[in-house]
Amino acid sequence: MQRESTAGPVAVTGRALAPYTTLGLGGPARSLLVARDRDELVSAVRAADDAGERLLVLGGGSNVVLADEGFDGTVVLIRTSGVDERAGTDGTVHLTVAAGEEWDGFVARAVAAGLAGLECLSGIPGSVGAGPIQNIGAYGQEVADTCMEVQVWDRRDAVVRLLAAQDCGFAYRTSVFKQDARYVVLAVTFALTRSGRSAPVRYAQLADALGLPIGADAPLAQVRETVLALRRGKGMVLDPDDPDCRSVGSFFLNPVLERPDFEELCRRAGTTPPHWPADGRVKVSAAWLVETGGFPRGYRRGAVAVSGKHSLALVHLGGGSTAELLALAGEIVDGVRDATGVTLHPEARIIPARAVTAS
Repeated sequence: MQRESTAGPVAVTGRALAPYTTLGLGGPARSLLVARDRDELVSAVRAADDAGERLLVLGGGSNVVLADEGFDGTVVLIRTSGVDERAGTDGTVHLTVAAGEEWDGFVARAVAAGLAGLECLSGIPGSVGAGPIQNIGAYGQEVADTCMEVQVWDRRDAVVRLLAAQDCGFAYRTSVFKQDARYVVLAVTFALTRSGRSAPVRYAQLADALGLPIGADAPLAQVRETVLALRRGKGMVLDPDDPDCRSVGSFFLNPVLERPDFEELCRRAGTTPPHWPADGRVKVSAAWLVETGGFPRGYRRGAVAVSGKHSLALVHLGGGSTAELLALAGEIVDGVRDATGVTLHPEARIIPARAVTAS
């Protein structure tokens, strides 16, 4: 990904957006500018709103699929920085992190400081500001576990607000910020535990890799390195030398089914797929569904493909287009629905929004 070098919030017209995304796809922005501190970010958003401009706020570009025709409006790149630390009254340590900070850099800093609660979220690309929007999660942890509050710019009321975690609408890979463009994330405060050991490990694959039973803990650094190794094996850590990394990570959400729908899936498949309990329902492996639908790792259509390392990632091999990627995604959605009766939905944010279907 490219880092913008323009000093100050100076608008640039017609700049391609592809270099600012992990997919390396996306056409030009009508107007693109960089916000390097909170005031610049608020000013840029406010100016676009006052002018009636379409607005896209872009962090690390690791969870967006941008159209080939680009974005007919203002794109604001968040490049804010800074981490403030204070002691919590309950023995935790509170870290307030600017939205533009790199996520994995922040996690590495927390682990190195002996602060537990984010170690399983190591290696996730993108910025801190995207964390609560997507309620990012991996290996049994998610942002909602440790997020205390989110500082936002309220575009409707033109004011900076602090939203407590309970007001953020956190759920599986979503939040109020993902559902409503009213708020622009400025900073996020996390409550972490000072400890050299991790939170209890809740994810079976991670526990197995650590040689631990579910619910045990381990040294923070060991958990981080193990998570990074697992992610690298799936092409889920950014590496310019690995073509399987040119993706948005998991393209599809793991579907959450009612129990009768899960039983019907088992009947149609003739087997029991990988699954987990989910508040009285059943979460099913989307990766298993993709492969069951006839799309194995390495399945290719022109310049786009299913990752050779993980069937839940769709990769851009170079020289392709967003149209090709979405056509492949639609082919997968239709194939999985035909084979299993389950409809997959994108985890990635598609801009402009559109249905993913090949039909």
